[in-house]
Amino acid sequence: MRKGKKSPAQAPGDGPGPTAANGPRRAVTLRDVAREAGVSPATASRVLNGSIRNVRDANAARVRAAAAKLNYEPHMSAQAIARGSTATVALVVRGIDDPYFSSIAAGTVQRAEQAGLIVTMAVADRSPERELEIVRTLRGQRPRSIILAGSRIAGNGIRETLVEELAAYREVGGSVVVISQHDLPFSTVSVDNSGGAERLARALTGLGYRRFGILRAHTSLRTSQDRYEGFVAGLRQAGARLDEQWVIEADFTRAGGYAAARGLVERDIAGLELVFAVNDVMAIGAMTAFREAGMTPGRDIAVAGFDDIAAALDVTPALTTVAVPMHDVGRTAMDLALSGDDASTVRHVTADVALRESTPRIRRP
Repeated sequence: MRKGKKSPAQAPGDGPGPTAANGPRRAVTLRDVAREAGVSPATASRVLNGSIRNVRDANAARVRAAAAKLNYEPHMSAQAIARGSTATVALVVRGIDDPYFSSIAAGTVQRAEQAGLIVTMAVADRSPERELEIVRTLRGQRPRSIILAGSRIAGNGIRETLVEELAAYREVGGSVVVISQHDLPFSTVSVDNSGGAERLARALTGLGYRRFGILRAHTSLRTSQDRYEGFVAGLRQAGARLDEQWVIEADFTRAGGYAAARGLVERDIAGLELVFAVNDVMAIGAMTAFREAGMTPGRDIAVAGFDDIAAALDVTPALTTVAVPMHDVGRTAMDLALSGDDASTVRHVTADVALRESTPRIRRP
């Protein structure tokens, strides 16, 4: 038997390619599609990589028909080079231990899957410096979009550098969306933190509450500051009392809420009627601390939060909060990333008050 060169084996998943002489079918190439369609390989490449500029409609139709006929499977790495980006979207979150971000991620992934894209997630761990490092790395990986989810932190000294990195990425075709305050010059999905907290304060004073405590994060964390200021504004409108000794600063986490509530318990809080925490995980941590101190949330002291995470309904009593439609926030961010809206686009998301058993009505003489 004469020894000859072996024909290349068909790769798994390849369609039935053209038949090589005296051998098995080989994988279909871009040149095969171009030959079948009667166009140049460059034209076929532009059509199959999603760019039909300077390509006549008739030629584009022939290329697609030829690709379908030959069962052509595009090479993903080659497509990424041709497009200048991959079929991925990068979601950068501040943390994964907060259900707020996981709910946003779920909405983002849902919309991305509908568009045929894959979402990768990176965690900045509440560090502006780490967020900047991630963005620099992502620029080299060339995702189609970068979505930053998380409160802006005032006075961190790297804002301008972050803007430069994102602007350079955008100049080469990427899109940037921010889920937070409209502090950066890019498309933004902004939650009405201040207005939601203000409406909550008015609703609670309407239930009869007059003496409040607040658990908040550091003033540099914009989300916490907006919610704090909105709540205080609502109290002032209702003529309610806020004693500064009952305003406790702690980490923006469940552990932070627990520690802050323990600090309150160590003081004389006999006259305190309700504690507002600037997010639900802090509020849930506070409820645990109050129980350990022999107090029953919803009876001995009322508790309210902000975000309406799933656990707000699972705790006992169910937590009064401000409901942020986090799945919608993620979907809206993905829509902005796909639409190519300019940097001035801002989508505002309303947050609604949800009154539950943790803040029962007070009946006064």
